[in-house]
Amino acid sequence: MEFKNLNIKEDLIKTLNKNGIKTPTKIQEKSIPYIQNNMDIIAEAQTGSGKTLSFLLPIINNLSNEDYIKCLILTPTRELAIQITNEALKLNENLSILSAYGGKDINSQIKKLKNNINIVIATPGRLIDHIMRKTIDLSKVETLILDEADEMLFMGFKNDIEKIMTFLPKKKQVLCFSATIDSKVKKLAYKYMTEPVIISTKEESIPINNITQEVFLTSDREKFASLCECLDKDNPFMAIIFCRTKVRVDKLEENLHKNGYNCAKIHSDIKQSKREKIMKSFRNADIQYLIATDVAARGIDVNGITHIYNYDIPENVESYIHRIGRCGRADEKGYTCLFVSPKDEAMLKQIEEKIDFKIPKRN
Repeated sequence: MEFKNLNIKEDLIKTLNKNGIKTPTKIQEKSIPYIQNNMDIIAEAQTGSGKTLSFLLPIINNLSNEDYIKCLILTPTRELAIQITNEALKLNENLSILSAYGGKDINSQIKKLKNNINIVIATPGRLIDHIMRKTIDLSKVETLILDEADEMLFMGFKNDIEKIMTFLPKKKQVLCFSATIDSKVKKLAYKYMTEPVIISTKEESIPINNITQEVFLTSDREKFASLCECLDKDNPFMAIIFCRTKVRVDKLEENLHKNGYNCAKIHSDIKQSKREKIMKSFRNADIQYLIATDVAARGIDVNGITHIYNYDIPENVESYIHRIGRCGRADEKGYTCLFVSPKDEAMLKQIEEKIDFKIPKRN
């Protein structure tokens, strides 16, 4: 399958090729034809499977010289809004696009909205802010995209989404993309969709093949020393270290910093301007270790990540798959290490059953 078989215009295909993207991924292959035919879809695919391009390509492919907001993309985090905006501008740097999220000066967004904007990429809170100020007109939106729908519900955005829906036309295309399609996501999607097509590439995209996985058996008391031992031995090019909570991220970053490691932390309590600065440094490989919560790292797609360290075991199997999917991208090799204390063994068993693989112990 090639992009031309999906009726993508030649100039877009050339841009994709320049960016090293030659053939569509499974999720792009399956979803783009339905999107092009103006159908509603619920698509389930892991981070790293190419789902952002699944909706950006057909949307940009079909844009002409509209003088209104044609497409609205809702996303749970600022980082994801920034990333989707960057992906869109890579496809066409002349796009009339607004990225609207909290932590950024609202007046500059209001000023931009006075021009013709075709695509709005927004977090729910900031979008409602614009709606209440009457600075945005969503009355002609033709396509609504709910990106990382499971995460938006997990973060408590259900009421915000429902409020936003009342300002959109009744007749519109709705695309729902999510890493997990559970009953809550389906309930939300079906409420606003017309005979949606359900697409799943989830099992195909579990990124096991390129990734060496290991478990480090330790105790809570010894965990920090165990991590340092691994970091010293591996000396990865770039790595993400995952913790369960913001407090755990803060503490680990402080301790690693004291021990001379080149690291930075990212979570939702850190000011937006600082988070953007940290992510820029990480992308430029000026920071070796990024310490993050699952929510803050959602949607982070950075080239060059070679190692993932699960300092705290994730709360569920999906989170484990999300985390390890940050490395081993685009046929590169990746390595992940999961630190397991005795209380974590039940979750380890669940992970191994789900991925159908007994993760070997690290020596």
